[in-house]
Formats: sequence, C-alpha cells, structure tokens
Amino acid sequence: MTSSPLRSSSRAATPMAFVRAIARGYERYGMDPSAALSGAQIPPRELENPDARVTAAQFETLSGHAMQELDDEALGWFSRRLPWGTYGMLCRASNASPDLGVAIKRWCRHHRLLTEDITLDLAVAGGIATVTITEHRDLGAFREFCLVSSLRFLHGYASWAIDSRVSLSAASFSFEPPPHRDAYPLMFGGELQFGTAKTSYSFDERYLAMPMLRDERALRTMLRRALPLTVLQYRRDRLLGKRVRELLRTRGPEAGNAEAIALLLNLSSRTLHRQLQEEGVSLQALKDEVRHELAADQLRRTERPIKQIALAVGFRNEKSFSRAFRTWSGLTPGEFRQRGPLQRSGV
Repeated sequence: MTSSPLRSSSRAATPMAFVRAIARGYERYGMDPSAALSGAQIPPRELENPDARVTAAQFETLSGHAMQELDDEALGWFSRRLPWGTYGMLCRASNASPDLGVAIKRWCRHHRLLTEDITLDLAVAGGIATVTITEHRDLGAFREFCLVSSLRFLHGYASWAIDSRVSLSAASFSFEPPPHRDAYPLMFGGELQFGTAKTSYSFDERYLAMPMLRDERALRTMLRRALPLTVLQYRRDRLLGKRVRELLRTRGPEAGNAEAIALLLNLSSRTLHRQLQEEGVSLQALKDEVRHELAADQLRRTERPIKQIALAVGFRNEKSFSRAFRTWSGLTPGEFRQRGPLQRSGV
C-alpha cells in the first residue's frame, strides 16, 4: 500500500479536538460528517483519541468540505450561519485599504455586521498592535475552536495581503490550557498565555504601516484556496531584517549568534537564515552594519579608549576591530575619531 498524500504531505500537528469541533457543527445542523471525514481520510474512530493529530492538508480538506456542505463558514459557532463566501466578502471589504492598519480596522468593523456573538478590535500602544476578541455570548463547546480560528483567519489574511508573515510577539487565550497546548506555538508563536481575561494576539506596530500588495485578481486566486492561510504559517517576513537589527542594537549580549537570535524571535536558525536571504541580506551583514553604527557613535560621542569600544561592540581585540572598521569606513578608528568633532555624551 502507498501512503495517502493527505496524511503524509506534512507532519500531523493539528489537534483532533478541532476535528471534533467540526463534527459538532454537523451535529448542530442534524447532518452526518461521514463524507467530510472520508474525504479528508480521517477514520471516525480517531475522533475520540485525545492524542491523535491530522496534517494541515487533511484539516484543509475537512474544513473546506464542511463549510460548503453546511453552508456555514463559521461551522456552527455562532447564533446564525455565515454562508459560503462570507469571509471572501470580508477580504474584499478590507482589500482596498491603503495599508494593513486600515485593513484590519475594516475587518474588525465589518465582522460586526456578520455576527454579534463576538467582536474584534485593534488597539495600538507602546509600539505594539493588539487584536482582541470580546465574547458576547456563551460559545459553549465551540469556544476554543471559534476563538482560535477567528484570530487565525485575520492573521492569515493580513500576512497574505502584505506578502509578509506578521510575526506575533504574544498571544493570550481566555480559556485554560487544553491538553493539546503543544500545538499552540505552531499556530501562533510568541509568548503564550492561557486563562486571561480576553483572547488576543500582539505584534510590532510597524506592520500596520505596510502597504497592501494584492489586487482583485490575486484576491480571486487566493479565495479559491484560502484555507491554507489559516492552517499554515506564512513564510516571508518583510520586517525580519529590521527586527534582527533592533535585537543586535538593544540586546547585543543576548544576540551573540544565529541560534540566540532565532530563539529570541521564536524561529529556528535555519528559518532565520532562509528568510533573511529572501530579503536579500545576511546575518553577518546585519551584524557588521550594527557594529559599525555603534562603534562610529561611540568614537564620535565619547573619549573611551578604542580597545574598550572594540570589546563593547563584540570584538576580541583592538587589532581585529581596527581591521574591520577600516573595511567598513576606509579609515582606522583613530582617523575616524580625528576627522569628526567630538560630541561628549555627558555621561
């Protein structure tokens, strides 16, 4: 026997609890989920196995079948159906926005026209943008799947719209940790908290200023197979280089190598290198850029000995620092300091 492409196309990581939630949607409408489960190659007996997982491809197939068969893209969560095509309409209502911040605000506003059971809101403070869900009725057994999916629908669309993975710094959930909590880092990333007052996720405010890059034609193409945006992480992150520079500037001792930087960004070192390459930069180039910037600033603004500056910006000795600085600027550190007026820091 050959293995099923649906079951072998990726690591099985999606909790069976989410499959059970879809089966529960069928129960709500008095319908049989057997055809949908069969199409996704999920044996019905597996539904009661708390440790079972399905692949992203299986879950995409199951969700797509169920949304059309039930004619409810909310899969039974809300007090009224969201007919097939509803989230496509929501994407269209947001897609003409000039930037992601306006698009998310429109998504939140228009979502209220679809249901009053939950509302979504965007707030910005201290350089961090946060999307929060407020629950207005008891979602019962659908609660976890509804809240997680509602966040992931918007996150997937936002990442697609600006052609950049919106890297999350934190996500909070208003329910206690489920038995399958190990799946949450794969779905969200960032610092995770459970049992909080509301469900939300947060990300760097700078994503909000990124322009919308998708036209109507691209939107039509995406909507033919939109579900992968909600079950897979969008690969590209156009802010990654900026975020790495910021870590190197502000958390230099903690960001000494690729593994440490990747850990701070909740990535693997392999993913870090790959995504930087997609942006056309390398980690070494970013390190050199930040070291040059910090060293030049200290040479201009302080009278610290060059040896101390070399150590402060990550060099083992003054000789290797001087050699690198000359490569960057065409001058030795001493020559650079003599050419510019000394501006003491006052410290």
